[in-house]
Amino acid sequence: MKNNIKIAYCIPSLYYPSGMERVLTLKANYFTEFFGYEIHIILTDEENRPPYYELHPNITIHQLGINYDHLYGTPIYRRILEYFKKQRVFRRRLNECLNEIKPNITISLLRRDINFINKMTDGSIKLGEIHFNKSNYREFNPPGLPNFIKKLIKRFWMKQLICKLRSLERFIVLSHEDATEWTELNNVTVIHNPLSFIPESHSDCSRKQVIAVGRYMPQKGFDRLISAWKIVSQKHPDWILRIYGDGMREKLQKQIDTLDIGKTCILEHSVRNIIEKYCESSIFVLSSRFEGFGMVITEAMVCGVPPIAFACPCGPRDIIENNIDGILVKNGDIIGLADKICFLMENESVRKEMGIRARHNVERFKIENIALQWKNLFESVTN
Repeated sequence: MKNNIKIAYCIPSLYYPSGMERVLTLKANYFTEFFGYEIHIILTDEENRPPYYELHPNITIHQLGINYDHLYGTPIYRRILEYFKKQRVFRRRLNECLNEIKPNITISLLRRDINFINKMTDGSIKLGEIHFNKSNYREFNPPGLPNFIKKLIKRFWMKQLICKLRSLERFIVLSHEDATEWTELNNVTVIHNPLSFIPESHSDCSRKQVIAVGRYMPQKGFDRLISAWKIVSQKHPDWILRIYGDGMREKLQKQIDTLDIGKTCILEHSVRNIIEKYCESSIFVLSSRFEGFGMVITEAMVCGVPPIAFACPCGPRDIIENNIDGILVKNGDIIGLADKICFLMENESVRKEMGIRARHNVERFKIENIALQWKNLFESVTN
C-alpha cells in the first residue's frame, strides 16, 4: 500500500473532550506522522470551534455546517421535520465532499452518516468503527413513552443498522467481548483503543489515595462507587477517594453528604494533568455500568496503578488479567467492590506487585502496536 493513501473520517465534532474524539486524534496524528497518510476529517457540528485535542498540521478539516445540535430544545414536531431536512443536506454535502477528496478509505464512526455512507458515489472503501458496545448503542429513552414502545423502536433501529453494517468492507469493534455480540455480521474486526499517553514516571503505590476518572453521568456508576466507599471508609478512614470529572455532580454530592463521607470522598473537576493525579494514587477503580472499552483502565495501568473494575460490558475483561495485573468484580456487586478495595489497601506488597505487572502488561496497547493493526487492516482492504 502506498504511503500517500487518503483516509476520510466522519465524526460530528472534535471540540468536545470525550474518548471518541481523543482516540481519533491519536490515530490520525500517528497515521499522518509515521505512515505518511493523507488524513481528512469531516465534521457536521464544529461551528468553527477549535479541536480540543491538538491535530497534526497536515490533517485537513472539512466543516459541513449541518449543526444538529441546534435542534435540541425545539418542539418535538419541529425537531423531527428539521432533522430529516438536515439529513438530506448532510447526505448531499457529504457526497460532494468525498467526491472532492477522493479518499481510498472512508471511515464512519457510526454517527448519523452511517445511514447513507454506503450510498456515497466517491468510490472509496467504506469501514465503520464503533466506540460503544452493542447493548448500549443508540439508546432511546425519551420520557413519557411506554417501555414496550421504546423496545420496538430500538429493535427497528438495530435491524436497520445491521443492514447498513453488512454493506461495510469491515466493521471494527473495541473488544473481543463486544465482537461476540454482533452475531449477525461476518465482517467484524477487533482493534483495541491505544494508550493516550506514556508517562515519564509512575506511581509507587504507597500513598493512601484511590482514584476514579470519568464524566459524572449514570453510565460511569459513581453512585455505586460512593456506596462502596461508605463501607471502605469505615474500615480505612485514613484513605482518600478522589473522583475526577465533570457533569451531573449535584446528585453525587448529595449522596456523599447523606452518607457522611465528605471528608474522604471528594468530587474533583476534570484536569489537564491527569497523569500526575494517577501517579499520586495507589488504586484505580472503574465502577461503570457499561463501557465501549474503558480507556481510563489502561491509563491507570500505564501509570503503575492497579485497577479494580466491575466486569461490565465491554472492555474490562479484554484489558485486565484478573488477580494478575488488576481485579475484576461482578458487575454491580457493591460489597464485593468494597472488599477488593480493602484487600489492596491492606496488602501493600500485592498492590505494588500488581501495579508493576499492570505497567508491563498494558504495553500491548501502545499506539505503535495499535496503529500497526490498523495499517495491516488498511492494506488488506486495499490490496
